[in-house]
Amino acid sequence: MARCGRCYCAVTVLSVWLCVQSVPINVDQSKPGEDEAEAPEIGETGLHYDRYLREVIENLEKDEHFAEKLRNTDMEDIKQGKLLKELDFVHKNLRTKLDELKRQEMSRLRMLIKAKHNIQEGHAGWTREHQALLRQFEHLNHSNPHTFEVSDLDRLIKTATSDLENYDQDRHDEFKKYEMMKEHERRERLKSMSEEERKKEQQRYEEMRRKHADHAKVNHPGSEDQLKEVWQETDGLDPDYFEPKTFFKMHDTNGDGFFDESELEALFTKELEKVYNSKNEEDDMVEMEEERLRMREHVMSEIDTNKDRLVSQSEFLAATQRADFREKEEWETIERNPVFTEQELRDYEQQLARAEHELHRRTSELQKQRAELEKRQEELDAQKLDLKQAAQQMEQLQAQKQTAKVQRGAAASDPPPGLHSQPLPNNQPQQGVPVSGLS
Repeated sequence: MARCGRCYCAVTVLSVWLCVQSVPINVDQSKPGEDEAEAPEIGETGLHYDRYLREVIENLEKDEHFAEKLRNTDMEDIKQGKLLKELDFVHKNLRTKLDELKRQEMSRLRMLIKAKHNIQEGHAGWTREHQALLRQFEHLNHSNPHTFEVSDLDRLIKTATSDLENYDQDRHDEFKKYEMMKEHERRERLKSMSEEERKKEQQRYEEMRRKHADHAKVNHPGSEDQLKEVWQETDGLDPDYFEPKTFFKMHDTNGDGFFDESELEALFTKELEKVYNSKNEEDDMVEMEEERLRMREHVMSEIDTNKDRLVSQSEFLAATQRADFREKEEWETIERNPVFTEQELRDYEQQLARAEHELHRRTSELQKQRAELEKRQEELDAQKLDLKQAAQQMEQLQAQKQTAKVQRGAAASDPPPGLHSQPLPNNQPQQGVPVSGLS
């Protein structure tokens, strides 16, 4: 069923924000004449409850009443909960399905907490970890684990909205940690080298930096020069005849009337290829994705006037009419903008040192426990051997006693040898034997 872009965006308050991974652009020349097209599958969010979120959204979209209300509700009203009461009017079968989805999600989270508890029980950081796990229930009403209610939809919308708004910052934080770890490891390697080796390695490092920085001019993302370059090199069209409306329709790959985040990021591929090549040792592809994210955020901040994390055709066309659209200033790439300060690196290294110390302490504790367990096992094995030997001795004694008993019994049942051949005492005749002289 075809759905309009606004409806699709609103149903997912959230799900179109979810297209956080870039995708290769696929230009279809037949699309410019189409006003609507089938909306794409909801992209992955990166949230820990991504599957639950997507399944709830997909099921709600199937209800005609809910979808109709959704078409007439803007995103801000959805965020404020004005659509929640419509949940009471969805089809009974849908409510049953939502109940089932919630029970499955509750079961998944409980298994997760149980598994983490079993792994980390007794660890010093378990209390903090446990609290963090409990917060993973915030997207649903866990006080009622069996049915999907209005409060569950409210929690899901609010939590996903907040999480997705913070998602980009989380990615930046992870990238900063990645860069600090990379620099930390480089400095640690230098410490293990001789003076001459350090000098050569430092020279090599500086040469790699120079090679990486030696690239063609990177156009400002969203500028006329940047879009014309895509128009010419990707679309194969004459840059002197650049037409913004046609450009928008060509690169609105799902035809919903909006540039979502992945469609925007795809526009920066040509600029990024000027700086990064996976075959070059000096180019880090993790940095390339951070650069892509920075470019997308910059364009969104300038063009997305209603802050719904989508760029409509009208917003795009309005941006092409502004004076800064023709900006010629070169984009400053990551190597010109240090990600961290020396103080931040020192703080990070202290954290690593504390974590390493804790790991050593825990390892030492586990080794001690292992030694104690091995000693206890040896004692148990020795006791087991002693018991086995004692049992064998008891069995041998019982066997000897039984043999002796049998022998005594056999001796008692047989007459002594020569019992009938022994002579009787004088003047005592044997019974039944005639005596001479008597008649």
